[in-house]
Parts: sequence; C-alpha cells; structure tokens
Amino acid sequence: MNESYVIHQGGSFTEDRLALPKLKNIKIDDFFWNKYIQLVTDVIIPYQWDILNDRLEGVETSHCIENFHIAAGLSDGEFYGAVFQDTDLAKWLEAVAYSLAYEANDALEADFDRMVDLIEKAQWEDGYINTYYTLKAPELRFTNLQEGHELYTAGHLIEAAVAYYLVSGKDKFLRIMMKFADLIYEVFVVKGQEGYPGHQEIELALVKLYEVTGQKKYLELAYTFIDRRGQGDNYFLEEEKGSNFFRIFPEFKDYDPAYSQSHLPVKNQLTVEGHAVRATYMYSAMADLAYYTEDDDLLKACEILWDNMTNKRMYITGGIGSSGLLERFTTDYDLPNDDNYSETCASIGLALFGRRLASIKKDASYYDAVEKALYNVVLAGLAMDGKSFFYVNPLEVWPPNCLNRTSKEHVKAERQEWFGVACCPPNINRTLASLGEYIYFNDKDTVYINLFISNESQFSLEEETVEVNMETNFPYDNKVKIRAKTSKSGNRLAIRVPGYVEKYDILVNGQDLKDLECMNHYVYIDLSEGLSEIDFVMDVEAHFVYANSRVRDDQGKVALVKGPLVYCLEEVDNGDNLTGIYVDTDVELEESFEDELLGGIGTITFKAKKIMKRDEESLYHRCKPEMETLECKAVPYSHWGNRAKGEMLVWIKYLNV
Repeated sequence: MNESYVIHQGGSFTEDRLALPKLKNIKIDDFFWNKYIQLVTDVIIPYQWDILNDRLEGVETSHCIENFHIAAGLSDGEFYGAVFQDTDLAKWLEAVAYSLAYEANDALEADFDRMVDLIEKAQWEDGYINTYYTLKAPELRFTNLQEGHELYTAGHLIEAAVAYYLVSGKDKFLRIMMKFADLIYEVFVVKGQEGYPGHQEIELALVKLYEVTGQKKYLELAYTFIDRRGQGDNYFLEEEKGSNFFRIFPEFKDYDPAYSQSHLPVKNQLTVEGHAVRATYMYSAMADLAYYTEDDDLLKACEILWDNMTNKRMYITGGIGSSGLLERFTTDYDLPNDDNYSETCASIGLALFGRRLASIKKDASYYDAVEKALYNVVLAGLAMDGKSFFYVNPLEVWPPNCLNRTSKEHVKAERQEWFGVACCPPNINRTLASLGEYIYFNDKDTVYINLFISNESQFSLEEETVEVNMETNFPYDNKVKIRAKTSKSGNRLAIRVPGYVEKYDILVNGQDLKDLECMNHYVYIDLSEGLSEIDFVMDVEAHFVYANSRVRDDQGKVALVKGPLVYCLEEVDNGDNLTGIYVDTDVELEESFEDELLGGIGTITFKAKKIMKRDEESLYHRCKPEMETLECKAVPYSHWGNRAKGEMLVWIKYLNV
C-alpha cells in the first residue's frame, strides 16, 4: 500500500466534492427524455428480463439466470455464455434499483428479491460468486485475472447491491456482496496475491461500497488494484506463462499491456490507451480515489488523461475508442467515420468519469463532453421502441459494405435485438434509469444544475430543504424556466454555462441581472426567502463545425450541430449516395420542429449539391460529374436508424474550401 494513502476528511486536499442527488427526490417529466426514460420500466426492463430468462424466440439466448440456477444446485446443465455472463443480470438489477427510486413496483421488487435469494444460493461458503468458474473451472479461481473477468463481474454485482440498498434500505444483497468483497480483500491484500483486474470495474464499485459502509478496507483494496498497475514486471505477461491461460483464452497470445492500461503506472500515463471501456472505468475509480486519498498526483493524472481523450481522441458525438479491433483507442486525431467502434459502454464510461471530475473540481466544463455523450451515443445505442440496440456507433454507414469477415463486420446498419456479448443494452438501461444523478449536484448551500431537463426535485442543504422546478424544451428550445423555493435566504443556485453558449441572459424575478458571479462555468445566483423565478436564456443556433486539421478523415467536411446535438443525414430523407452531397457552408439553415416525426423532433434543412447518377459502364472516366440541387434534411444522430435501413452520414463534404 502506498504510504501516502490517507482517508479524505475534507479541507486539506480540496473542498468537499459536490454530492449526487437522491434519485427518489428527482421526478423527471421532460419532452425530449420522456420517450426514453418511460421505456425503462415499461419496455426495457421487461424485455431484458425475458431475454435473461431465455423466453424470446428468435433472439440470441442469454442463459444468464439459468447459469445461477445451475450454480445454486437448483437445476442441471452446463454453463453457457461469456465468462462475464453474470454481469447481464447485475446491470439489469442495478437498473431495476434505480427505476424503483422514482416509481414503486411491487412485482418488480419481488423479482429483484428472488434474484438476490438465487445469488445467495450460488455463493460459495467463503463468499465467492461467479457462475463461470463455479461450473467450469473452480480450481482456477483468481488465476486468470487478464481475461477471466471475475473481478469485473464482482464489481457490477457490488454496484447493483449498493444501488438497491440506497433505494430500498434492504441490506441482504449488500451483505452478500460485502462477504465477496471481504474474500477479495483477504486474497489480494491480507495474503498478498499479486495481480489486478484485466477489465477494470471493481475499483469504482469498491469506492461505492466504502461510501455506504464506511469500511476503509474497501477503499484500500480499490487503491491497491489501481496502484499496482504498471509496477515492476507486468502481471499479465507473467500470468500468461502459467499452464492454464491459453487453454481458456488462446486468442490473447502476444498480449499488449496497454490494452488493459497496465503498461505504465497510472500516474505516469499521459495518453488514453487500450480498451476504451476498461480505460474509462479505471479513470472513474482514479478520480474517486484521488479525492478520498488526497492524492494530488492521481488527480493530475486524471486531468491529463481527460484532456487527451476529449481534445484529441473523441468523436464529435462523444464516442471514444476508434478501433474495431480490440475496441480500443489508437493515436491522436485518428478518428475514422465508417469503421470506428465507439462502443456505447465507452461513452457511458466517459460520462461517469467526467461527472466525477466535475464534482471534485466544481467545474462545469467537464459536462460539455458528458452531455455530448449522453445526448448522442448513449441514446443512439437504443431504438425508440426499446427492443433493439447498437453496440457500435459509427458516423457513416453504407449498409452494403457492412459485411461479415471484413474490416467493417462490427458496423451494423440496423440495431440488434441482443448480443452474445451483451454489455451495452443493460448498461444503457441503468444509465437512463439513473439520469437524475447527472442533472444535479449539491453541497451544503448550493444546488448545481448540470443538464437542462424538465423535472421537480428536492434537496437537503444542511437543515434546509430547497425545492427546484425546471421547465424547458431543450435542446430544441434554448429557454429554461427555474423555480427555486426556500424558507430562508443564504442558499444559492449554480447554473452551468455550456461551452457552446457564447451569450446568455438571466432574469431573476423579472429583473435582468448582468453582473452575476461566473466561476468554472457555473453562474451563481443568491436565492431569497420564498420563491425565486429564474429565466435562463441561451443563444444557441444550429451551425456547421470543422474538425481540427489533423483529423484526416474529416478534411474538406463539416458537421452540423445545435447545442449538444449532432445531426446526421439519412437515406430515407436524402436518397442514397450521401457521400456525393456537397454543401456551401454559408447556406441558410432552417430549423423546424416536426411533431409527427419520431414522436416529435427538431430537424434542420438546407440547400446542397449532389453528384448526379448517370448510366456508365466504366469504373473511371475523364468527364467531370454533373451536380443537381437538392434540399437536405438532417435529424439528430441520437434518432438515426429508427425508420428504415439505409445510409447515414455525419460529416458532409463542403464546396467553399
């Protein structure tokens, strides 16, 4: 253990971080988000429950719950699925816990409790839980940390247990997972077994476990796993020398430690490397641990990695991890559009990391990337019927070349009902169910608004309750109406000023205020006793943006954005051969709201030129192609692929180079 390790008491390292709100105190009722959030309880949770129970014909089976039945000795059979198949259930349980925070559901809670009983029956006497190793290789526990995913799976189960405890007050699941965490602590700290997770996740889960139990050993275990990475001989390369490794995972021969961010000590890592989901989960834990252990060097590493990721390796949509091979980061400015990976889970990890940095630094600028990821990639990962999903989020799709056994086999032109490796669907589910935790922070005397989503909420600031009501049609409309009610003066409201907002106006009780304090992209408003009515009006219009000149794939192209929304062209609106469209960037952009389209969305239309098709047999020719004028329609990237299978394009060629 690092000798500098201490438990944060507040004051000496930094001011106390901003707190997340209690989900039960936030009631979202928002035009833009309702169409997704209402799917959680009504559609997504039941749909995924059926999949976990293998009830749907024609959908790739999960066998996840059946694995637990077999491991518990309640039925016969063999393990089926990935080594981390248990996490499908874990993330489903976490989403259910969050959903119960804003809508009681006795039947759903009963299903949850039955799953807790089942997990307990499958638990070993010493606390161990993992159906793969229980059924397939019990003698190999904790011997394949590189890709065995025991610790990753444990982390997701811990997160689900913490979420349920916070919502319901029931501690049975929490105690089950504490027993497992105690075993892991015994193995890796007390007995000193070497190693750390090949897929990070348990580290941030252990911090959550510490937060609800106060037991410092969980924080110590998380710090141990983080601090060991990259120290001395690489553990995974040493582990590969064992006789059992390649019998289970022959595909990971010639392992690159950067894949799991174990190539250097974490404080020495200056660029984001390797598997994007593993990276962002680790960075999230690093931020938590930097706060709790008062480790300035660890926090500085987080800031360096965030800067590299968001300024040099992030797509305009908030997607990260450009390589389809190994789902990983590549190099600065390498952001191809038609074969990128940009896994949905990776953008969720980005949002988790950015939210932590914003809360620790009290700096709303981190939310520009968080908001971008939530409004674009996370929502694009889910069909608007809640029953199909994107794992991969490209910025350009031509369906005929999305072929198996090619470099684009990971790119799909249609969302899939399920996946053999189904990380993303339940991850989207738990993110939507916990959206309230992204809208606000609070400290002892201030409520911080991070996202502009209509809701009614309550906050306990010291001994005072503050009620906040927010009404808006953002992101299509830029006006936000906020009503804050408090019984005493001295409390404040802090409103995030997004990076894309150049001008804004604030009226408090009808008075136009010009000299409000703005610090770290929050504007602070003192609340008077009683009701304060605040109008926050942002100057946000649709416009074209250009990529950094080092991004080779976007040279000579522009993207269309409004606020956090990235727009795209679809074949259903603009015909095929979208790459043949050229736009004059001085063209007028017309914003409209179409009530009947996809439940009501904002669209943008503009005049453009398109290369005309002509009958020709030769592949190449000397004649300059003719162009025709057409009116293009762009829709939010989050909504693409919900009408018809076809081409999609974010980056459009422009004429006035």
